[in-house]
Amino acid sequence: MKTLCTLVLFACCGCTAMGQQVYVNQVAFEQHSPKHAVVAADDSMKIDRAFWLEAAATGEKVRSGVLEAPQQVPEWRPHTNFYVADFSTLELAGTYVLKVKKGNMVTSSAPFSIGPNALTAQAIPAILHYYNKQKANTPEEWAADAHAQLFGSNKTVDLRGGWCDASGDVSKYFSHLAYANFMSPQQIPLVTWSLLSAAESMPNLLHRWGVEDSINNEAMWGADYILRDLSDSGYFYMTLFTYFKKDPKARRVVGLLANSVTTNDYQCAFREGGGMAIAALARAARLHVHGDATNAEYLAGAERAFAHLLVNNLRYCDDHKENIIDDYCALLAATELWITTNNPDYGNEARKRAANLNARMSAAGYFIADDGSRPFWPASDAGMPVVALARYLSMEKEPGARRAALATIKKALDYNLRVSAAVSNPFGYARQSFRFKGTVKDGFFIPHDNETGWWWQGENARLASLATAAIVGGRLVYPNSGENARFGVKPALAAFAASQVSWVLGCNPYNMCFMYQFGQHNVPYMHSNYGHGSEKGGVSNGITGKDGNPDGSGIDFKEEAEGNEWRWTEQWIPHAAWLLQALAAMADGQEK
Repeated sequence: MKTLCTLVLFACCGCTAMGQQVYVNQVAFEQHSPKHAVVAADDSMKIDRAFWLEAAATGEKVRSGVLEAPQQVPEWRPHTNFYVADFSTLELAGTYVLKVKKGNMVTSSAPFSIGPNALTAQAIPAILHYYNKQKANTPEEWAADAHAQLFGSNKTVDLRGGWCDASGDVSKYFSHLAYANFMSPQQIPLVTWSLLSAAESMPNLLHRWGVEDSINNEAMWGADYILRDLSDSGYFYMTLFTYFKKDPKARRVVGLLANSVTTNDYQCAFREGGGMAIAALARAARLHVHGDATNAEYLAGAERAFAHLLVNNLRYCDDHKENIIDDYCALLAATELWITTNNPDYGNEARKRAANLNARMSAAGYFIADDGSRPFWPASDAGMPVVALARYLSMEKEPGARRAALATIKKALDYNLRVSAAVSNPFGYARQSFRFKGTVKDGFFIPHDNETGWWWQGENARLASLATAAIVGGRLVYPNSGENARFGVKPALAAFAASQVSWVLGCNPYNMCFMYQFGQHNVPYMHSNYGHGSEKGGVSNGITGKDGNPDGSGIDFKEEAEGNEWRWTEQWIPHAAWLLQALAAMADGQEK
């Protein structure tokens, strides 16, 4: 006899007692936010469509509702019905569980909180704690990096500081995968810029939570590293690589190819961390505190690097052609310089890059990455074109340029909603368009067969970046300040943003909260060199398409995979950086 306890059995190491069948954000919901859970059941079962919420401490019933009509996602789990439970109207502060019933059997969700800043007040300080613990500041790292050797040379440079990249990799990257041209994620400079952005957007809340000094100090730690990383010639060094060795003397400044092959091609193009580094330094120059350098020195470094890349960027791009990543990184760099200096020359450069992004918008609504027809589908920074355009619009006053950028943002957000809703999608996961074997197709996860030759992993940074874009871009093109407004945007965008964050925090088919030491289920601890490793507040890679499916179809999450479990379980600094941005965007409306 089947009971509710024998509902969906996803292959999920770490899930308990036959797997919970009520999937929910296991941490917290902001008081005025969309709130959803997903119930899963074998499609041969008839379940009671009623659900209710109880106070976790007392069992008092506080709200009831009816599950939405069942949906199926055959490529994830055949013969399974998923039912959405919408309890967005519950705004009473407290800690709750959501329950459903089959016969005499009751199944409960993990506990979660609701309240003013219930999520942000927990998660943002934890993210700051995570970055503090990821600092490359142990005696071994500090001593070795004071004289970091350039690949193929006896020359050394001072690259002390920065953050270790991941719980399994203590190398330091501005961007890796540069050789693949279209998949370069933003790493240390993104973290720095994100910290500065959050510090600027919500100072009152940060002060109330007692972490204002923490976020400022962490941001300046990043700015100091970026400034040290700026060469005398005007370019940034891309990677300080450990070769995954314990010996700190093995560390080298390198350019990185597939399979850890290293070169002396270590100069950053705009898309290889250079643009984000400039943006971070220009923004750091406005902060009321500073680190080892002065505000004037941060700005001088940003201006020198920008001038250098205006002349040399094509030289540093691996294929000697610019693409969309150059455009949004250079746009953000020019915009931050424009904001800091009010120099119209930077405004002109920003306007050029914004026009480039506008021209990359396809008729379908996704961005084109190259000069042809390749869709833009990164695993980490998918929301950045919209975020960069929104930041640019904070300065741009020219009516025609504003109209064009707003039209691009609107098309991009409309596309995100449309492609995600084109199939049954009970979790609201952000789908995407990509080219596979010459054909453009839509899917949940990036194709595993891609330009890198080997790299694919969970996409939690991509999800959080799109959540950020939905809010900051939505406030410009779909503002909503009504009585029941969520995040200041129209309901569909608010629900989209909330769904991406909830997926990261446990509302996913593996019942896994990917923010470490939060929620009911976490990935296993991962050790790393110099005492680094998994840390509270860090965010793991997450869920992927099925291992072995080159097009990224299906679904997978593994805690053990003969050394390849990093694809799912490893913490990575861009995930937390984008989650910080999404949370800051959610809280920004409360700041005002």
